[in-house]
Amino acid sequence: MSRPEHSGPPDLFYNEQEAHKYTSNTRIIEIQEKMTERAVEMLALPADQPALVLDVGCGSGLSGEYLTSQGIDWIGVDISKHMLDVAKEREVEGDVFQGDAGEGMFFRPGVFDGVISISAIQWLCNADKRDHNPAKRLHHFFTTLYSCMARGARAIFQFYPENPAQMSLITSQAMRAGFTGGVVVDFPHSTKAKKYYLCLFCGTPAQNMPTALDGASEHGQDGVRYTTEREKVRKRKGDRTPLKSRDWIVRKKERSRRQGREVRKDTKYTGRKRATKF
Repeated sequence: MSRPEHSGPPDLFYNEQEAHKYTSNTRIIEIQEKMTERAVEMLALPADQPALVLDVGCGSGLSGEYLTSQGIDWIGVDISKHMLDVAKEREVEGDVFQGDAGEGMFFRPGVFDGVISISAIQWLCNADKRDHNPAKRLHHFFTTLYSCMARGARAIFQFYPENPAQMSLITSQAMRAGFTGGVVVDFPHSTKAKKYYLCLFCGTPAQNMPTALDGASEHGQDGVRYTTEREKVRKRKGDRTPLKSRDWIVRKKERSRRQGREVRKDTKYTGRKRATKF
């Protein structure tokens, strides 16, 4: 099976048809949620503090929906206009912007408490235009990303390296930009379940890397911590506000007001279900 990045630039590959197909595929949605859950677990965000997370290559907002379900505010960046159009159609909670990661991040310094990216960073290893230099584009991306992250924050990139040389290229450019960290490989002995995560630390000395999952159990030298984190995540998911409920609608309207959008006033009828007509 050919790799998507070999088919052309991401902004052309993810056209209108591909964007809607990607978002309606239940298998893709399930995989995306699991990888996002794992990435958020590795971020190790404080449970009792608000956090703002950047989603690089946010696409149609599948990862963002998981962040929202955990009470995490987020901002997304993607190069595909069609994927972002789908995200807006789906009325995702996060703010989304169109941008090429290889041209750098454009946010103010120290604003993000964490960064995630699912299946996106390997696209920067391709030279889609005559003036594209993968090493330079990766270095510029990581340098500008480092600047907009809070010191002590983590960045977790789930990616699919084509070969060891590509993984080395991505990792080395991140280290040149000032990050510390390395690659965590979950389920390394499985052909289908194997997942690569680049775990980066911003502005701090090298920390203990998250323990990779091996398929047999989630226990290792710090395996208990990750089991606990997953239990916390599942508990928070069970406690989240039901979609389309009154509280959910009021919270969504309040967010729209903060964004400067025109929103109808709240009344006693807000969120009330209409009577069924026969």
